[in-house]
Amino acid sequence: MRLPRRLTASVIAATLIVTPLTGCDSDTESGEAADIVIGADLASGATVDFAYTRALQLKVEQVNASGVLGERKLVLRVLDNRSDPTASLRNISTFAQDETVAAVITGSCDACVVGAAKTINDQKIPTIALAAADEVTTPVESRRYVFKLGPNSTDSSAALVAELIRKRTRTAALLYSDDLYGRGGKTKMMAELKKAGINVTAALSVKPTATDITQTVGTLTDAAPDALVVWAGSDQATLAATSAKAAAYAGEVYFDAAAAGDLFLPQAARAATDKTTMVFTQILAIDDVIATTPAKATRKQWFRDYTSRYGTYSGVASFAADAVDLIADAVAKVGGDRQRIRDVLETSQTDGLSGPIRLTPDNHSGLMPQALTLLVARSGRWRLLS
Repeated sequence: MRLPRRLTASVIAATLIVTPLTGCDSDTESGEAADIVIGADLASGATVDFAYTRALQLKVEQVNASGVLGERKLVLRVLDNRSDPTASLRNISTFAQDETVAAVITGSCDACVVGAAKTINDQKIPTIALAAADEVTTPVESRRYVFKLGPNSTDSSAALVAELIRKRTRTAALLYSDDLYGRGGKTKMMAELKKAGINVTAALSVKPTATDITQTVGTLTDAAPDALVVWAGSDQATLAATSAKAAAYAGEVYFDAAAAGDLFLPQAARAATDKTTMVFTQILAIDDVIATTPAKATRKQWFRDYTSRYGTYSGVASFAADAVDLIADAVAKVGGDRQRIRDVLETSQTDGLSGPIRLTPDNHSGLMPQALTLLVARSGRWRLLS
């Protein structure tokens, strides 16, 4: 995704839509405010969080236009954490202390939400995290108010290894980002590869902010493994494929779900990424999906709405939209009461835009394994692997 020069302006614009909430809902005896505020803790410089911001704004508008909340309206209030856990903690504390904020949605910063978990629990503010690390919702005993939407490393690694087995892969190399999600993914991936009897020739990490990973990729491909598995964000995954191509690597390249970005791959990387396989949800290749169920029809409509508004589609947008829908469903049932919203979230079951979502008291990471599929890059865009 091409990041605009001043994403901060978008964040400020989202913040400015909030007005003082002094009015009361005449239809409620408890005197709840008619406006229900969703706080969003996002990073102004993060490409993924830019897509989250867009999706949150669009979905809030759609919920309000639908009238599903009656006289109530959702209001989105965005604060910038700059991908800094300290700033994130301050933002979440600000939201928690504001009685008009019914719930919080956090962005791609794993360390941010993990670092704020105790405050979230202590302040009893229901929070849906869009970060990827398993630690976001585990151990669940200390994450009672934290929920997660997005692929889990256990499910992603299982799907990737199943495909490696199908392709009769004998050797594999692993590149992973040196952060919570990457390290956790590496552990799960190594275990699955060992179980499958696939020899790991090497596993190397790169800093999440690294923009030149040529040497690391070269080291991994020197052994000519059958497969190069990349467990990193979209930009770094694209760099890895480009570096592997430059090194004349002839094996297969696989991306985990964190690599999902725009529908169309960057022009400069299209040749290098061609035939790359990625595990993700169907939404990024929704044009290939036949709307045989209401849920699939709804996903196709969301895809059209997003691309109509913004001119392109980001794969991660559906997670943010599902977070808004889950909060809106809870508000429709119990109003703005935080404790009751948490209780509703903990037993939510829906066929979301991302796929089937099931939350339980023992599992606060709701995206089901069935939501994941395999995509392949063809002619510069993602398609369903057939």
